[in-house]
Amino acid sequence: MAATVSSGITSSAFSRSVISSAPKVSQIGSLKSSDRVIVTPMSLNLSGKRSSIKPLNAEPKRNDSMVHLATTMVIEEVIEEVVETEDFVELAKKLENASPLEIMDKALQTFGNDIAIAFSGAEDVALIEYAHLTGRPYRVFSLDTGRLNPETYRFFDAVEKHYGIRIEYMFPDSAEVQGLVRSKGLFSFYEDGHQECCRVRKVRPLRRALKGLRAWITGQRKDQSPGTRSEIPVVQVDPVFEGLDGGAGSLVKWNPVANVEGGDVWSFLRTMDVPVNTLHAAGYVSIGCEPCTRAVLPGQHEREGRWWWEDAKAKECGLHKGNIKEDAKGNDVNGELKTVVEDIFKSENLVALSRQGIENLMKLENRVEPWIVVLYASWCPFCQAMEASYDELADKLAGSGIKVAKFRADGDQKEFAKQELQLGSFPTILVFPKNSSRPIKYPSEKSDVDSLTSFLNLVR
Repeated sequence: MAATVSSGITSSAFSRSVISSAPKVSQIGSLKSSDRVIVTPMSLNLSGKRSSIKPLNAEPKRNDSMVHLATTMVIEEVIEEVVETEDFVELAKKLENASPLEIMDKALQTFGNDIAIAFSGAEDVALIEYAHLTGRPYRVFSLDTGRLNPETYRFFDAVEKHYGIRIEYMFPDSAEVQGLVRSKGLFSFYEDGHQECCRVRKVRPLRRALKGLRAWITGQRKDQSPGTRSEIPVVQVDPVFEGLDGGAGSLVKWNPVANVEGGDVWSFLRTMDVPVNTLHAAGYVSIGCEPCTRAVLPGQHEREGRWWWEDAKAKECGLHKGNIKEDAKGNDVNGELKTVVEDIFKSENLVALSRQGIENLMKLENRVEPWIVVLYASWCPFCQAMEASYDELADKLAGSGIKVAKFRADGDQKEFAKQELQLGSFPTILVFPKNSSRPIKYPSEKSDVDSLTSFLNLVR
């Protein structure tokens, strides 16, 4: 829950230890996952023992003795460290007119091996080129949805060979894909929208990837979609996803080319003579999955080639949900600027409780089943951040004898939730045990399935 950090996140302050002397090498994509040592102030203790954090998905090719020698050198060089407190709102202002290369260098310098470039297989290869030019170590990951164009897969291979790296691929959960396809077919998104398929094939794999990082780098630009991305900062505390430490505010998002126009990106790519996806030459500008991407005509905006059968306002897959600009329909109420957004937590295994329903639940002293209930507001970015994990929890516990529910506690219900349901901030999670009249408040900010399940097993 955001209770203990809400004031800090509101001001976008993000405190962490920063390595000030990261060694420069060309790339790290070929290191073995079992041997890569992540050395950050948070992984060092007073006894001198160090812990390693496994990378997202690395497949190495390097002599073991060389790896141990390299990591020993890294450890010796970063023993001296400087503890800084970064205010990323202020940093974004300082870097507003900086070049993408300068922004990339700052990102890699600050987060070392705890940051990775999100590579989609389109013109964001520019990010890899900028990272390469810094001379610093860098990591690259990509989401393989299983529905990409053959040209995109060949492009991935060309990029790996050009830069001598290994892209860390993330794949969707096979059981989830199987369930979606068996129940709704291969092309259900043409009938009921792309969000469900993107959630299974892209958003959830991205969530898993980011849980192994403290920061990530994207190729978002303001001119890509003026209706939804016009206010992207060059760096920000990620408003939606969680990082390695868990909880709201645990991940930083860098957008080095936010202020760069698409034409300038392409001038850079041509000048540097880097590999590009051959689909671009066929009229594809914004490239995603094969069934959902098509070429655009001269004069059309690049996003018109994505999900062309849908309304223009829906042309986002969910990876950058926190940067989507909404039209505010309400005013500042109790210090909270509300926007009209669709409801969240949509699993069929979730119980949506009304005010009467949760009052009845509170009155039961001997419940037949334990309940876990999230008190939420749809406009809250911290609630949106746990949408996928809470839906997954509901699906996982279906038929187990544990009820998973939601109660919208903003608006007219907020005072009631504060007085009767221990609401301090959104989201608040309560467990109603079988044999207790009072609910137990979940005390942690970690909202992943394993953490919630563990707490539930202890108190239900």
